[in-house]
Amino acid sequence: MGAEKIFENKIKSYLKDNDIFYVKFFANGYTVSGIPDILACIDGKFWGIEVKAENGKISALQYEKINQIYNSCGIAVVVFPSGFDELKKLIKENKEKGKYILKNNKKERIG
Repeated sequence: MGAEKIFENKIKSYLKDNDIFYVKFFANGYTVSGIPDILACIDGKFWGIEVKAENGKISALQYEKINQIYNSCGIAVVVFPSGFDELKKLIKENKEKGKYILKNNKKERIG
């Protein structure tokens, strides 16, 4: 199993353990491209969570979808394994809409 999939399972396990509704988005030839890996509803807010391996890159199409979520008052994050603690903190805070990159246990606002 690849590093990204292992990390994705860790995130899904955290969401499940905290009774957070989520779905894993599976892309195929019939679905819209660029949708974040995990879609969740946390305290009534829509979240798009794009999961990356530590050396992963965000595509232009993923940025576009992140911006659409943000412009619709949702929360969009791109999370790397080194940002997992920051993701958990952001989920617990869950106070502001935004779009973030979570890496090296730091929250960086996009745009």
